[in-house]
Amino acid sequence: EVQLQASGGGLVQAGGSLRLSCAAYGFSFDDYVIGWFRQAPGKEREGVSYLGDLSATGTMTYYEASVNGRFTMSRDNAKKVVYLQMNSLKPEDTAVYYCAASSDSRKFPPELYDIWGQGTLVTVSS
Repeated sequence: EVQLQASGGGLVQAGGSLRLSCAAYGFSFDDYVIGWFRQAPGKEREGVSYLGDLSATGTMTYYEASVNGRFTMSRDNAKKVVYLQMNSLKPEDTAVYYCAASSDSRKFPPELYDIWGQGTLVTVSS
């Protein structure tokens, strides 16, 4: 079965850290760009960060301005897992975090995603 499983969410105080994991099953993980998205209560889903191993340029990452400098993505292709290290967390980072995989190679970060994980809740207390 093709799926992504996100995990690692929890409750943390402002200024703390969490590491989210996104495990891939049933597809060629190496060929996909992985993105992290989040949806806070009452708000639309937004992109957070993206990581892709592109043949022409190597590994590329992109971080939205709201998390740039605080969040870091990494990837273990052997384990088929992508990580999102989140440091200096703020209450406004509270959201359900989703990972998604894209085979869209037209641009980076991609706009279209083929596979979505189930989400993991991150709560940052002030």
